[in-house]
Amino acid sequence: MCGHVKPLDTETKFVILMHPKEFKKVKNGTGHLTHLSLKNSELFIGVDFTNHARVNEIIATHESFVLYPSENALNLTDTNPYSSTILHAKKAMAIFIIDSTWACSMKMIRESQNLQALRHLSFSSSKLSQFKIKEQPAEYCLSTIESTLEVLELLNKWHVEKISEEGLELFLNPFIQMVNAQLLYVEKQIGNTVRFKEKKDS
Repeated sequence: MCGHVKPLDTETKFVILMHPKEFKKVKNGTGHLTHLSLKNSELFIGVDFTNHARVNEIIATHESFVLYPSENALNLTDTNPYSSTILHAKKAMAIFIIDSTWACSMKMIRESQNLQALRHLSFSSSKLSQFKIKEQPAEYCLSTIESTLEVLELLNKWHVEKISEEGLELFLNPFIQMVNAQLLYVEKQIGNTVRFKEKKDS
């Protein structure tokens, strides 16, 4: 999928925190594709980041948020994060994105004391996930890279970022190409993607 990646340059730092189970699954998952698609991003694998030196360094030097739809989350759809009532310090923003299942994401936040202290970000969207090869837990759930695109579009809306329309339009391209490739594998039964067991006569 690397040939389809067109990395964006952003003022905002994006930090992808990937659960080890996601890392073991595939190397072209949406967390990896998100990292490759953002120049100003870092990716770390783990569960408890309490004593993670680099994560703590980023938190100390940035206005840091976790993308997580909690009750008190700052909704980017309605609120400019750089309004005077939200951010007072003259620091660049860092957004931590958890790449995992909902259950594992909750565990990562619960065990990472440094993440617990961060404010939450969310957004409102009516878009449906294009992740056709994976069943989402609910209709409103989006993959990591799709959620990141929503954030980028909203940061553009609030003039926090100045990303071109073309850049935003191409952001999901590696993800779409990956999904299409997987659908083709299923359709043509290529390799070990789909295994069929022969029915035995009774």
